Amino acid sequence: MLDAAWALLAFIVAIGVLVSFHEFGHFWVARRLGVRVLRFSVGFGRPLFGWRGEDGCEYVVSAIPLGGYVKMLDEREAPVPDEELDQAFNRKPVQHRMAIVVAGPLANFLLAILFYWVMYLAGVDGLRPVVQEPPAGTLAAEAGLRAGDEVQAVNGRETPTWQALRGALIDGALDGEAMLLTVARGDGEASSMALPRPASALEPDELFAELGLRPFQPPIEPLLAEITPGSAAQAAGFRAGDRLLARDGERIDSWQGWATWVRANPGEVTRVDLMRDGQRLSLVVIVGQEPGSEPARGLFGARVEVPPDLWQDLRAEYRLGPIEAVPAAVVQTWRMSLLTLRMLHRMVVGDVSVRNVSGPIQIAQYAGYTASIGLVSFLSFMAIVSVSLGVLNLLPVPLLDGGHLLYYVVEWIRGAPLSERVQMMGQQLGLVMLVMLMGLAFYNDIMRLVG
Repeated sequence: MLDAAWALLAFIVAIGVLVSFHEFGHFWVARRLGVRVLRFSVGFGRPLFGWRGEDGCEYVVSAIPLGGYVKMLDEREAPVPDEELDQAFNRKPVQHRMAIVVAGPLANFLLAILFYWVMYLAGVDGLRPVVQEPPAGTLAAEAGLRAGDEVQAVNGRETPTWQALRGALIDGALDGEAMLLTVARGDGEASSMALPRPASALEPDELFAELGLRPFQPPIEPLLAEITPGSAAQAAGFRAGDRLLARDGERIDSWQGWATWVRANPGEVTRVDLMRDGQRLSLVVIVGQEPGSEPARGLFGARVEVPPDLWQDLRAEYRLGPIEAVPAAVVQTWRMSLLTLRMLHRMVVGDVSVRNVSGPIQIAQYAGYTASIGLVSFLSFMAIVSVSLGVLNLLPVPLLDGGHLLYYVVEWIRGAPLSERVQMMGQQLGLVMLVMLMGLAFYNDIMRLVG
């Protein structure tokens, strides 16, 4: 219950900031171009509270926190007194109307740049992109990567953390070409490797499974600290303090190696050699199965102690100074904008599943999760959503800013606006498209919850 409340609070804060900034972009440019603003609303539906400013504008917060709007003086919506006609939106030159429309998405891009700038100043924590031994048959194994190799760059783009590496690999996969990796070997030797072009669809899980790139895990000693009651481990006679030595004569070097074998072998019967109180023993265990797992995953039912400094040598921090952080923030915003557009295109042509479309429920979950980690993670989340809002609002879909912009571009080219009938048809089409998109997003959210 507390997690849900925290996620809801984080979601309201994030959406409130992003929507307010978006609408402020419209508001600020409209005022600068002489358009009178009647209402500035954060949220839709019934106003919860508000006030009227000295400028005559009504500022309100409404009940549904999934958007907002700026209502301007416009003859198409209500009669306008003759003395105020020069302040009406519809009376302004088409270039001014275009600037007002594009100001909202532009504000989202500027806000994302600000978020990234603050993140780089504060320092982005992560793990160094040191890889685990790639599974046989994967593209990483084919390229010659080994356990302990650190990927320093992809196609010349630096990858100081695993998060940066994932982004660079997704971009490279979207290009549809082999990727050139700059790799530092565990022994200090540096080399370049060509990672073959992925053949699978660009689903993130499928992509990284095909690549075979996984974060390196320092080996954890297979010393049991706790046995789960009713588990396969308890049924076989294992106790806290047992040190696993071998399985069917094959040495167990680490807890991760044992756990990987267990997950892949539900129901398997195996003999495990162990050390207990200085004596070597053997126990036979029937691997259990994780409840509800599909496909079935094995379950042993024991826990080990993880040393608190185990990951210390793999930690990385990416930090920049105030001047350096500006171009880095701009570049990152540009990259995220392009990635959003490319992923949308891949969804339209069927290369990426529409299951990746997220609705308010999943966005709220991400908001709560990132806020619980820390400010930098929450800023990263808000920067990504801000970029998405900017890109989506610029799509040429009626009812969105991009749809209005399309109308004004056509008006600018032909010297006259489109007919009201054509615009109304476009609005109806846009409404249907948005309802379908929201329906898909909510459906995906619900399926994730129940699945």
